[in-house]
Amino acid sequence: MKTRSRSHLIASSLAFALAASMAVPIAAAPALARETAVAPEKNPPGDIPDSQVFVEYKSPFGFAMKVPEGWARADRADGARFSDKYNIIDLAVSKADQAPNATIAKTREAAELQKGGHAVAIKTVKDVKLKSGPAVLVSYASNSAPNAVTGKQIRLEHDRYLMFRNGTLVPLDLSAPLGADNVDQWRLMSNSFHWQ
Repeated sequence: MKTRSRSHLIASSLAFALAASMAVPIAAAPALARETAVAPEKNPPGDIPDSQVFVEYKSPFGFAMKVPEGWARADRADGARFSDKYNIIDLAVSKADQAPNATIAKTREAAELQKGGHAVAIKTVKDVKLKSGPAVLVSYASNSAPNAVTGKQIRLEHDRYLMFRNGTLVPLDLSAPLGADNVDQWRLMSNSFHWQ
């Protein structure tokens, strides 16, 4: 009888210890951490070659611009995206009541980028003049979306231009791995933008 009671007591103690070790109080669960910036690549891929050929893309939304020939293109209901590895050109179209300026973009666009992006760090927001007319340039850095297979992220740099005409706002986002040398190619593309 004593043996059975002792065995029963040991089994009950083990079951209780096991249940206690598996229980995690809700209050002790860690909060979701904010995403932090990943370190830039030492030799970033992503330079657009000087020999790159550009072709004209005509949007159904009333504008056109030059894009690199051979890049993958994905059309969306609100625009289009062109990509080659981590190099991305993203065009989105929306309605707007007024033309953007640097002051408005600092509070609206910058805040939206930081809220919806991956560890976004705004560098500058300024009014600029393109061949198509006035625009706002938001320069910032962010992490890439995680790679679908490896989960790896890299640090990207972006130049986001905001163009406006007759109630239509077109953000043009040019991005590449941080440290890539695409200054001339990005200037060519942004200045090629024109309304039709």
